[in-house]
Amino acid sequence: MTRTTNARVAGFAFLLYIAVSLTGGILSDRASSGDGVAAKLTNIAGHAWQMRVGILLTLIGCFCALVLAVTLYSITRDQDPDLALLVLICRTAEGVISAIALPRMAGRLWLATTGSAAPDPAAANALSAFLFQLPSWNTTVSASFFAVGSLVFSWLLMRGRIVPVALAWVGLLASVVVVVGLPLELAGILEGSITELMWLPMLAFEVPLGVWLLVKGDALPSGRSGTGSR
Repeated sequence: MTRTTNARVAGFAFLLYIAVSLTGGILSDRASSGDGVAAKLTNIAGHAWQMRVGILLTLIGCFCALVLAVTLYSITRDQDPDLALLVLICRTAEGVISAIALPRMAGRLWLATTGSAAPDPAAANALSAFLFQLPSWNTTVSASFFAVGSLVFSWLLMRGRIVPVALAWVGLLASVVVVVGLPLELAGILEGSITELMWLPMLAFEVPLGVWLLVKGDALPSGRSGTGSR
């Protein structure tokens, strides 16, 4: 694909990724809410369709990350091929690690809706502990790879004047916030609402960036042509 096509695909993937991640997360959280494992299983059984949609949207988000890995590499490799490759690796790791959470989500749905095929109480308790009570660090680890990839990508955007400098600065600063915050969250040092609020600057960067790439298409600095670029 040409660089212009890659830019437009990346813009669409950015916006789709945000939409499916937010929607899928909301649906899954609502479906599996409750005080205690029994209440959560009951809620999932009563909102199985929300859980199923959440699983599908999470899977779509994983593929969006892989699409972004390839297209962002194409957009930025002329600035620095080694750093662009690092972005590709980080975004690929993000998508793969996110996919690891899917079996746990599917397992919760199965345990809640299995009915007469349910395992014996001892096995059910063990499964419940694994599916609900044990911490799941997939999201934070996946987001950490995303944050590093975003930091390097934002730097390349600024270095190459690929997008407006102000927008690249927003991306750079937003990436620094999550690059610092996510390891602290993983270590249990950062907790509470701050772990959600730290993502707002990133949202303020990626939505305009997605629109810019989708509308402008040509992600090259002025004076250079992306037609036929590989």
